[in-house]
Amino acid sequence: MWNTETDAEERFRNRAIWGSAAAVLILAVGAFVYFKYFAHPAPPPEAAAAPGQAPTANAQPAIQHPIPQGAAEAKPLPALNDSDQELRDSLVGLFGQKPVDTFLNPENIVRHIVATLDNLPRNKVAVELRPVKPTAGETAVSSQGEMTTLAVANSERYAPFIKAVQASDPRTLATVYFRLYPLFQQAYEDLGYPGQYFNDRLVQVIDDLLAAPEVKGPVQLVQPKVFYEYKDPGLESRSAGQKLMIRMGSANAAIVKGKLRELRAAIVQQGRPATTARPPAPAAPTAAAPTAAPGAPTAAPTSSESAPAVTPPSSESAPAEAAPTPAAAPEPDSHD
Repeated sequence: MWNTETDAEERFRNRAIWGSAAAVLILAVGAFVYFKYFAHPAPPPEAAAAPGQAPTANAQPAIQHPIPQGAAEAKPLPALNDSDQELRDSLVGLFGQKPVDTFLNPENIVRHIVATLDNLPRNKVAVELRPVKPTAGETAVSSQGEMTTLAVANSERYAPFIKAVQASDPRTLATVYFRLYPLFQQAYEDLGYPGQYFNDRLVQVIDDLLAAPEVKGPVQLVQPKVFYEYKDPGLESRSAGQKLMIRMGSANAAIVKGKLRELRAAIVQQGRPATTARPPAPAAPTAAAPTAAPGAPTAAPTSSESAPAVTPPSSESAPAEAAPTPAAAPEPDSHD
């Protein structure tokens, strides 16, 4: 005999199970019909492109300050690692033999110029990558009690360099720079900036140097460890290039800034399109392969040159850039 209470509970469970199954089935069918016939997801948005220009993947940054077209095509250039004599001869034509012998480090000139210029707007400049020799003498200071200041006589250490700067012609310098530009561009990309334009970086460096403050009165120093530092945190936090401008004295800095303004005007081509193509990097010279004797083994090809090791830059930020910097070695006591 059936248990009435148990039979009622069983019928309730059966109705609940079949009802739930029917509801799930109805929802599944409804979802299928909706997504198949009614739902139309919007396509992913496309990157906006300039009028008349198709979007490209991994587009290079637009060139802000292109060099004149054809300026680097006057004559073939040597390979970058063989360019020291070419650079030296060009600098002798600009500054004279004596200043070049006095100031220039004779090896890897282009690479060292590019690495040092790139570091000037940063905190440190790698000593081993400087293209010029250190300023003669040590930093001249004056002490009165517990106060140490940068001596007025310190600016005299820069007199030979300032004399060479005064005798230079920025427009002629720009012409030589344009002719040799593919070497500078290749060195800049080798430093860790593929696809970026060295002349844009040079303009940023000049602008940073021109922004160096003119300090009125004695410049107070401290010596927490080995090297002197500016006591004023606002001066000590300045870029390496701006601190150099302060160290050389306001009169010398004014002369350098005047030449930098002329050079900037000469290398910035106003009104030119920002899409000018980058000049090609100089190709390494190739030598004719010797004719092998019949049956002789063929030698494996070798690289025509080996680039000197340049410390890849780090991701430290700088004004108007997202650029890395080579690792800097400790600076000498003169900070020059």
